[in-house]
Amino acid sequence: MIPEITPITLLEEITLPTDWGTFKMLAFGYEQQEKMPHLAIVHPELDVNKPVTVRIHSECITGDLFHSKKCDCGHQLDYSMRQILDDRGIVIYLRQEGRGIGIINKMKAYNLQDKGIDTHQANLDLGLAADARNYSVALEILDHLKIKELKLLTNNPEKLNAFEHTNFTVVERLPILMDASEENAKYLQTKKSKFGHLID
Repeated sequence: MIPEITPITLLEEITLPTDWGTFKMLAFGYEQQEKMPHLAIVHPELDVNKPVTVRIHSECITGDLFHSKKCDCGHQLDYSMRQILDDRGIVIYLRQEGRGIGIINKMKAYNLQDKGIDTHQANLDLGLAADARNYSVALEILDHLKIKELKLLTNNPEKLNAFEHTNFTVVERLPILMDASEENAKYLQTKKSKFGHLID
């Protein structure tokens, strides 16, 4: 017997005034009592009849919330929020902390990084995938919102690859350009050399 596939569901929607502007925040999940729903931050004037600026952002507690200098995630989120305000777009916030390995394993990886191991190898040394993220949920959310054409705000080629052989059309990749700091320069170099991120 083939198991029934549960479609993602819009669980709740609010109006959210922020430092960047006022947006709608939509919570999505597969269960009504979902405790960690995926989120969509949507410009109230979103127009799905033209290409929509979309950022798919994976949760980073250390960077997004506490402004860790080890990564550029918080800066990328800030940049993306400003961009979707200007372009009337959307940020999809996926709950897959630490490239999908969770906060505890991410903290273990941080300790290895403090010993000189890069972020890619640290995950492997823990017996984990270098990048365990999956973007299928983001595609479900975009489909729910009836978005068909998009401008994808990313440096990550894997996010572009997620749209191959789908009904979505990525009409343009919009780069996120961040200045390196002393603390995250090695991290950014690893992103470029080992993960193939499109960073100058």
